[in-house]
Amino acid sequence: MKTQICIIGGGPSGLLLSQLLHLKGIDNVLLEKHTRDYVLARIRAGVLEHGFARLMREAGCGERMDREGEVHDGVFISHDGRLDRIDLHKYSGGSSVIVYGQTEVTRDLYDARDRMNGKVIHEADDVAPHDLGSDKPYVTYNKGGASHRVDCEYIIGADGFHGVSRKSIPAGVLREYERVYPFGWLGVLSQTKPVSPELIYAKHKNGFALCSLRSQVLSRYYIQVPLTDTVENWSDDAFWAELKNRLPADVAARLQTGPSIEKSIAPLRSYVAEPMRYGRLFLAGDAAHIFPPTGARGLNSAASDIYYLYHAMVDHYHKRDDAGLDGYSEKALARVWKAQRFSWWMTTMLHRFPDNSPYEDRLQDTELAYLLSSDAAKSAMAENYVGLPF
Repeated sequence: MKTQICIIGGGPSGLLLSQLLHLKGIDNVLLEKHTRDYVLARIRAGVLEHGFARLMREAGCGERMDREGEVHDGVFISHDGRLDRIDLHKYSGGSSVIVYGQTEVTRDLYDARDRMNGKVIHEADDVAPHDLGSDKPYVTYNKGGASHRVDCEYIIGADGFHGVSRKSIPAGVLREYERVYPFGWLGVLSQTKPVSPELIYAKHKNGFALCSLRSQVLSRYYIQVPLTDTVENWSDDAFWAELKNRLPADVAARLQTGPSIEKSIAPLRSYVAEPMRYGRLFLAGDAAHIFPPTGARGLNSAASDIYYLYHAMVDHYHKRDDAGLDGYSEKALARVWKAQRFSWWMTTMLHRFPDNSPYEDRLQDTELAYLLSSDAAKSAMAENYVGLPF
């Protein structure tokens, strides 16, 4: 099989790039290790920057998002038994975010690929990129007991943290930066009315909590837990009791509880791989960077990678201009590190760190107090939360 671009990874990043390139007449093939049902069963966050939303519309995939997504102009921060609201729309200069589940984003992208007869190959095992330093790279994979080869001009690695793409960059070239946090998030999905029309980020002596939503009848809640905890340690009743404990009394009183549809614990990590290009291979999304979910940067930072790659490929094929390809890694990483700073800041300000000294605890309290008392600090938070310019 021959194509211009081979994309490894069928999550939202790979699907979005495939769709955008197809609309510009750039031939591409997408390889995904798992089945479509498996990909759509993943439960992920769903706070979309305004720039991500524009990119979905440009891809012809924004109609349902605009119809069903929840536009949020602000967020709440809970602390010391009270709620304070950060007006994102006001302090960012008029921008907002859209709450729309990543599963729904992925479903919309799949539907768009189907309408255009996009080349998406599922259950592609043992995917391997080859000859990345040449002008004729190729990708091999197995499917149905047979070996296959895709000859291409460029390879996009959008196959996540555990994928093969980043591992194909030689150790002497790849630089990795990582911080692993000493706690995780226990998340519960429930068919209950959300407790708040906008997200609540809660700072409490027992640990962080987050009240989020997928729709007006589907809620997503999280509490900070030790890494030693397991899902089996937490019954639904125990989860709801601890969540209520970490919220202001009036919020806890109106919290609707119910059986969990899904329950899981996610460890928190900050990670960046440099460079994001090696020869004819380009990394995007979780293949190159991981964020704590506190600041909702993961999917949105992947979208900025796709934005840069999409425009670079269009310039290459339509204008014979390689400046975007040559500058991709530097440009993408500049925005990635700003997003890393923001997610690190949100995480360190709102979570309880078990090894903190009293001095560090007081600094943490002071950081939050400063945010809530300063228009300049609120503006800095708002512009990062709704999304920095691409």
